[in-house]
Amino acid sequence: MTSEHVLLTVIIQLIVIIAASRLFGAIFRKLGQPQVCGEIAAGLVLGPSLFGGMFPELFHTIFNPSVSSIFTTMSQLGLVLLMFLIGLEFDFGHLDDNRHAALSISVIGIIIPFGFGFALGKYMHTTLGLVGSAFNFSLFMAAAMSITAIPTLGRIMIELNIHRTRIGSLTISAAAAGDAAGWIILALVTAIARSTFDPFQLSLMIAEVLLFCFVMWFAIRPLIIRWSRTVLGNSGGELTLDSLALLLILIFVAAICTSLIGIFSIFGAFFLGAILYDQTELVAAIRRRLSDFVTVFFLPIFFTYTGLRTDIGSMDGSSLWFLCGLVLLAATAGKFGGCMLAARANGLPLRESSIIGALMNTRGLMELIVINIGYDLGIIPKSVFFMLVFMAVVTTYMTAPVVRLLVPNSEIEREYSASTFAQQ
Repeated sequence: MTSEHVLLTVIIQLIVIIAASRLFGAIFRKLGQPQVCGEIAAGLVLGPSLFGGMFPELFHTIFNPSVSSIFTTMSQLGLVLLMFLIGLEFDFGHLDDNRHAALSISVIGIIIPFGFGFALGKYMHTTLGLVGSAFNFSLFMAAAMSITAIPTLGRIMIELNIHRTRIGSLTISAAAAGDAAGWIILALVTAIARSTFDPFQLSLMIAEVLLFCFVMWFAIRPLIIRWSRTVLGNSGGELTLDSLALLLILIFVAAICTSLIGIFSIFGAFFLGAILYDQTELVAAIRRRLSDFVTVFFLPIFFTYTGLRTDIGSMDGSSLWFLCGLVLLAATAGKFGGCMLAARANGLPLRESSIIGALMNTRGLMELIVINIGYDLGIIPKSVFFMLVFMAVVTTYMTAPVVRLLVPNSEIEREYSASTFAQQ
């Protein structure tokens, strides 16, 4: 293929992906689902399970395998930027509110699904006759079950107008603590998988990660804070083109560091964003420069990238669908049930506790990122990849409808009634 033909193919892909993302986002919004749910659906619809199955020739023309490496690179590049922005949204200040209740909900919301996931992983590894490490597979399944998607959860709560309520504050606090633990667990799982159980190699990787975090927090963070105050003070609170360029360089350098350590590059970008969480003026300036473009351009590419890997054809036989049901049941019972019980133990009424459980059961974007990591590591086969994507989508889609059913006679009824959802 000539360079012009390659460019033409990529441009056609981008047109289809961006248009589908906006279209499905609008449709799902009309159906009473948050827009992000439609964006996820668009990526899955464009994959081999639906679009590829119904129009195979057109599918292979648009998503020509000859440019798949370009598409993959764009997806991973966008994911690095996206994880940096997610890091910026990671408000540790939430952990100061309702600390005891939030931490107990978070801990139970990790331990129970982690245990369910590990046990299910051991069973699935034997049942499916997988050849890789059973421990790595079980550990990854446990980590995948434990994730709550703060970005997706936050967007759902804002659209439901419950983000400033006591329940909203408690839930986002628990989710923040859980995500911090979840990403630490995932980093450890990645390190264990890539060290192939070599104790020296694993210890070295963990030490390098700790050193990276130490340098980022105690050396890089103060420098960025001083630099940003100077830049923003001289430019009326906006990032100049030069400062934006420097920021992008820092993001990519952080990504390179964790990639060289042996864990994924997205961890470096995420941590760089997380150490700047309390720099309100800088975070706002970065959002104005990067957020919209990453959300409209790169995020749909990632969803489609996931969709192209999600093939219903890999689910050959009733036994695989039975396992898929077990994955969904274990994930929902562990997260929804665990968080609901923890909230009840902290004195919340059953209805409010159930709302917290439903919100904490949201997987969304973060789960899709985790699943892709497992696939790239070679830990999970294509069939299990489908099962986990199915679980992530269902647990995300059920959040808004379940919360809406629980809202009447709850303490968030007044706030919810003022949302656009209540008017539909």
